[in-house]
Amino acid sequence: MTQCGLDVSLSIIGGKWKPLILYHLQDGPTRFSEIRRRVGGISEKVLIQQLRELVAMNVLVRHDHQQVPPVVDYTLTPFGGTLVQALVPLCEWGNQNRARVADML
Repeated sequence: MTQCGLDVSLSIIGGKWKPLILYHLQDGPTRFSEIRRRVGGISEKVLIQQLRELVAMNVLVRHDHQQVPPVVDYTLTPFGGTLVQALVPLCEWGNQNRARVADML
């Protein structure tokens, strides 16, 4: 077993989309359509899959308002909120180094 907890963190947020999804949910309940709009480039199928996985891991709560047309929103659990807090410094690092990384790509 490694001394670093990155393996634990990455088992939840691994991949391209989950950190972005979590970032966009930090301000409270967010409807599916709004998440899809905010997370540019993600397909509906992949977004559904990623949200289901985050709900299954108790990172998000899915709330179906039982309306027609369907209204569904997602909210961070307290556990998920601690994960987003851990992602904020990584987001800040990315903002500070955006130009440098762009030059490398």
